[in-house]
This record gives sequence, C-alpha cells and structure tokens, in this order.
Amino acid sequence: MKMSKEKKKGKSKSFWRRLVLILLGLLLGVNMYLANARQLVGNQIPMPFGYGVAVVMSGSMEPTFSKNDLIIVKKSDDIKVGDIVVYQSGHMLIVHRVIALDDKTVVTKGDANNVADPQFNLSEVKGTVVTWIPKLGLIVNALKSPIGVISVLAVAILLVELSFKKQKKNDTAELDEIRKQIGDLKNKTD
Repeated sequence: MKMSKEKKKGKSKSFWRRLVLILLGLLLGVNMYLANARQLVGNQIPMPFGYGVAVVMSGSMEPTFSKNDLIIVKKSDDIKVGDIVVYQSGHMLIVHRVIALDDKTVVTKGDANNVADPQFNLSEVKGTVVTWIPKLGLIVNALKSPIGVISVLAVAILLVELSFKKQKKNDTAELDEIRKQIGDLKNKTD
C-alpha cells in the first residue's frame, strides 16, 4: 500500500517537530544541570563526561581568545608549560596560559597581561582548553539568562501546542473522510 504525499509530508513535519522539541528539552535540561552545579556545589564549570564549556569574559588572552568566545575544556592531569588552562578562583573562572609549573603549584598569565597571576595549587586547575568557537559565547550567555530560559520554554510550549492542534486537525479531516466514504458505501448498497 502506497503512502500518500500528504501523509509523507505530515510524517516529515512530525519528525522535525519532535527533533526540535528534543533539542529544546536537552537545552533546558543542560541549563538546569549547569545552574544547579553552580549554585549548589559552587562548581563554575561542571565536567560530567570530562569536558566542559565556558565563555571568555575578558580580553586577557588576546589575540588567542577574545571576549565572548566559547571554549571547550578537557579535564586533564597532564598539564605542561604553555598549555592554556581553566582554573577556578573563588566564584570566577580564569583562562590563562601556564608559564611555570611544579608538582603542586602553577603560575599562569594572560597572553595580553604584563603581570603573571598569583601562584595557586595545581588541584584548582579544571582542565586544558582543547578548542574554541569565536563569538558563540554571546548565544550561550543569552540562553543562560532568565529571559533566554523563558524564551526557550515559551517556544517549546508553543511547538507542543501547535503540534497537538495540527495533529487534531489532521485526525478530524481523516475521520471526516472515512465517514464520507462510509456514507457513500451505504448509499450504493441502498
């Protein structure tokens, strides 16, 4: 039995609606996880699978990174001089290059800074930067804001509602067609 073009088109739209809803759900779930990790545990860069993301907040690493670049950080125990690391200082994350290192302490410095950072314990290093995406931090920060979260929720609710209305309309049209065919069959048998 061949599927009509309308049914194929409907299934395709249904697939894309579901995909968008799944992505929005994942976005909200990750956002909630990160917010809880920051607020409850005080961890500014949770790394559940050994990787985390952060947004560059200053120009201290120019020209390597600019403000609002998104960096991907990998948890690492093998840190060397020259690596760019992320460490937590109080409630702030610092992204600087390692300039001195021994068994227990690290000294870092921003590429654009004239002065090195104070020495700190090696255990404060969250990981090393493995890659970055220029300016993507603007979108990430917007999505993490209360307005961004509310907007994503509103879009998700709207998509779910529209999806249900569309499905109900299609079901009603299909049911009406079946009723018409039944009526036609009754008229032919009379």
